Amino acid sequence: MGIFSKTKQKKEKETETVETAVVSKTPVSEFNGSDGAEVKLFSGVLVQPRVSEKAGQLAKLNKYVFLVEFGANKISVKKAVEKTYKVKVIRINVINMRSRERMFGRIKGKTSGFRKAIVTLKQGDRIEGIVETA
Repeated sequence: MGIFSKTKQKKEKETETVETAVVSKTPVSEFNGSDGAEVKLFSGVLVQPRVSEKAGQLAKLNKYVFLVEFGANKISVKKAVEKTYKVKVIRINVINMRSRERMFGRIKGKTSGFRKAIVTLKQGDRIEGIVETA
């Protein structure tokens, strides 16, 4: 009967080690969860920087143009730009661009509408990677 008691003791030790491992993982997952929520908060706001001749001219005046989601407001755009690019935002103008009908031969189509934000930064702040036209 000594054989059965030895296996029983081993199983109890294994379950104790598993329980301690699970307890140690919980705080880490909670920490990662809060970071994930923070990333999700800004991932749905900024779509991409708008690259055009006018946007390049505005970049000289310390104004940068971004495409943003339709549900984004000025406050969320400001937080997203400051968090993403580590700059100080002074002013934001948001513009809704309507969709337009276009023809391809005899086929009618539509261009997609979009929402853009013109972000004015504090004097001296710059966003690297956005080209300023001459």
